[in-house]
Amino acid sequence: MASQAAFQRCISPGCAATFDITDVRVACPRCGSLLDVAYDWQRVAVPDRLDYFDSVYSRADPLRMSGVWRFWELLPFAPRSSIVTVGEGQTLLQQADAVAQYVGLRPGRLYLQYEGLNPSGSFKDNGMAAAFTHARLVNARRAACASTGNTSASLAMYCSVTRLMKAVIFIGSGKISYGKLSQALDYGALTVQITGDFDDAMARVREASGKLGMYLVNSVNPFRLEGQKTIMYRVLEGLRWEVPDWIVVPGGNLGNSSAFGKAFAELFELGLIPRIPRMAVINAQGADTLFQLVELRRLAWNGGDFDQKLVSQFYAEMDAAQRRASTIASAIEINRPVNLPKCLRALETCQGVVRCVSDQEILDAKAKVGAGGMGCEPASAASVAGAKLLRQQGIIEPTDRVVCVLTGHLLKDPTATVAYHTTDQKQFNEVLGARGVRRASFANRAVVVRNDLEEIIRAIELYS
Repeated sequence: MASQAAFQRCISPGCAATFDITDVRVACPRCGSLLDVAYDWQRVAVPDRLDYFDSVYSRADPLRMSGVWRFWELLPFAPRSSIVTVGEGQTLLQQADAVAQYVGLRPGRLYLQYEGLNPSGSFKDNGMAAAFTHARLVNARRAACASTGNTSASLAMYCSVTRLMKAVIFIGSGKISYGKLSQALDYGALTVQITGDFDDAMARVREASGKLGMYLVNSVNPFRLEGQKTIMYRVLEGLRWEVPDWIVVPGGNLGNSSAFGKAFAELFELGLIPRIPRMAVINAQGADTLFQLVELRRLAWNGGDFDQKLVSQFYAEMDAAQRRASTIASAIEINRPVNLPKCLRALETCQGVVRCVSDQEILDAKAKVGAGGMGCEPASAASVAGAKLLRQQGIIEPTDRVVCVLTGHLLKDPTATVAYHTTDQKQFNEVLGARGVRRASFANRAVVVRNDLEEIIRAIELYS
């Protein structure tokens, strides 16, 4: 199969089996490892400079307007005639000096990559465009996912807009924000709520997909990660093709960190960038599997020979203690990340580090991001909270150029935002207090006044 320009390849160096691009697989049938979408770059017309992509952008061409497919030459697994797009990837890289001050960086050194501007409001649309393109190649008729919210919203939207497939969504009981669930319901998806959390939903959807032949679009699907690579292409585009010092990204199912590592490895292999940036993956304390394994138990990719027994032992301990993921950052509320091996590889590629931050730190960082006009959901703010922690630890220097990825829009989870800023202590305690959040350090609370014009004017003059 490797004689083809594009193919699928097992990520285990000891196996490295290859499969046709039209095979629908989420794991290697020989050894059980995850798969990559791989390319024989000698058979692909790759630009010799990254600024080539400046010249091909066109709002008149749906493919070149897409923030995913305008980089088609760097993920050429499908012919242009088969590509699926709904205008995803029109996102911003925004310099954020106020947030830089909060993090502890010099002015002009912190950038926010705001993926909340995607059509469904999160980064998932980048990957879904690529997954749907592959699904179209293989004539899939039903698509399924397990979700904490963003994947389901994106899947349901692509199904509804394209009419290519029917959407089937698995969610855990009480484990999805209404902002996200409302999208899946409104877009017409079949939503199956099971007793359990995301990890339970993920196990069941994989089983059901195998039995019913549904196309699985969770990030265990290698084509999802091909689309998510383009987030880093747009970061480089926003920096005029210069490589930053750090990429900081929230860690949930670890699809983004895996995709980013692959993107930089390929660009470096092709000679399109002179060096690879460092990467930091940030867990929430209530869902810190990667941090526990990498930083505390020293799990490493080790050229593909990572200690799988260590992972199994950790999961067994977690089960014995009946430890469930629990964080206000619902998008990363995951204990068993399906892309763990690929993330380990990305950490090795990018000299990466892993940290975890509290819900308190996440919400405080979220408030600072919002005050700068780039409102994000809680999970997104983990990247900013993590950058602040790494700066305090002296790992990130004040002059480093740092990009924090904001994965989802503010309106994905408005309940947490309102509770943080509320004057209602009961509401604060019910939504945030149970998560260990004790204060709203940067709350922007409403000013309560009587229905009296003079009192209203005094309040405006006092507080504005």
